[in-house]
Amino acid sequence: MTRVYLGLGSNVGDRYKFIIRAIEEIEKIQGVNLISKSSVYETEPWGNKEQNRFLNSVIEVNSNLEPLKLFRELKRIEKRLGRMKNIKWAEREIDIDILFYDDDIIRNDTLEIPHHEIEKRRFVLVPLEEIASNFIHPVFNKTILELLESTDDISEVNMYDCTYA
Repeated sequence: MTRVYLGLGSNVGDRYKFIIRAIEEIEKIQGVNLISKSSVYETEPWGNKEQNRFLNSVIEVNSNLEPLKLFRELKRIEKRLGRMKNIKWAEREIDIDILFYDDDIIRNDTLEIPHHEIEKRRFVLVPLEEIASNFIHPVFNKTILELLESTDDISEVNMYDCTYA
């Protein structure tokens, strides 16, 4: 089994419900086991600032699926949950990204693992640090905590109060 970190985000409709449903669907994938999940955070939009605020979370799973097969399963979940094909950094019902696939480095036309620009994105680093502060980024050879402490990103990332969701 391979340790995989997945980032989840939503800024359309019932954002919290989309995050929870995505986690439930991921747990149903044959060969994938949920290990841990971060809190849910409300975050500023990144890239295109002229849109709704996001909810973001990170989960850790163990998987025996090859990276491309896992990627395809995650894209199917996004589609089932109503994700439309959007332009880059557009609003979305749900986004599920493979952040890390153990310490593998994969670069091809379909996959970029570790996920592009993690070190520049507090909305990924904050929830990731909560569950994997000592995980070492295989490209930068720094822990998630070190990346969070050194990022130039100053965007807001606040714990989301789920009791009202």
